[in-house]
Parts: sequence; structure tokens; C-alpha cells
Amino acid sequence: MGVTYKYFGAPDGATAARVPISMRPEELGGDELGMGGMFTKIKPETMAAMVLTGIEGVPLHKVPPLELVVLHPDYAVVKLPMTVVDPLRDIGEEAVGAAAFIWSTVPDRGGPRDAFNVYQLLHEWQDFSHRLHEAGHQPYCLVWP
Repeated sequence: MGVTYKYFGAPDGATAARVPISMRPEELGGDELGMGGMFTKIKPETMAAMVLTGIEGVPLHKVPPLELVVLHPDYAVVKLPMTVVDPLRDIGEEAVGAAAFIWSTVPDRGGPRDAFNVYQLLHEWQDFSHRLHEAGHQPYCLVWP
């Protein structure tokens, strides 16, 4: 049994904390969770490290921790640092490609090893970053088994 991650935007932690109560995970779809949520198998801490180390050049030990918003027996909601999505709005193809290549070649990382998959993932996150910014939302992740 794997863990599922649903990334979404919310204006604040109180709103993000109410999201799982209002819906069962199997019902979660597009815009119910803010501006077009995203399902992925990539852990939020891996995503944070991928953007901050690969694009921002932050050393891995300086990547900020995730903030726990809700811990429930059936799910958890965590808040990602804004520094994870903000840098993605302003980078071009070259930076996305370079970050994907870096992540595909560095050993002992928990992220995907295939550069093209990382490239596609970073583009999805770039779109997500734009939607969050336009809505004035912060990034959150709903985690459930």
C-alpha cells in the first residue's frame, strides 16, 4: 500500500486544515482543493529539496522543514515553504532542464532518477506555482495511505 500526495493551494492553514474533513480522499479531484490541485507519488520533502537544491542552489541540509498543519489517524496536511514554489515562476526552459539533469544524476536522492520525468514534474510544478500565485494561495499537501 503506497502513500498518496495531493498538493493544493489554500489562503491559510485554517482553510487547509478543513479540506480533508469536507471530502474523502477518493473524491478529491480538480479545483475542490484550491486552484487545481495535483496528485503525485512524490513526497513533499523530496519536492522541496528538488526545487531548493536544483534551482535555488540551497545546500540540502539548509532546506527548511515542512510545517505540520493537521495530523489525523487517516491523513495529514503539511504546509510547504513558499520558497519551494516561488522560484519556479520565473525560470526558463534551460533552468528546468538543468535542474532535471542534476536530479537525475546525483546518487542517494529519493526523487525520480529519470531526467525526462523530473523535467515533466518540474513543469507541472511550474504551472502549479503560477496558479497558487494568481490565487494568492500557499502550497499545502494532503497525505493519506
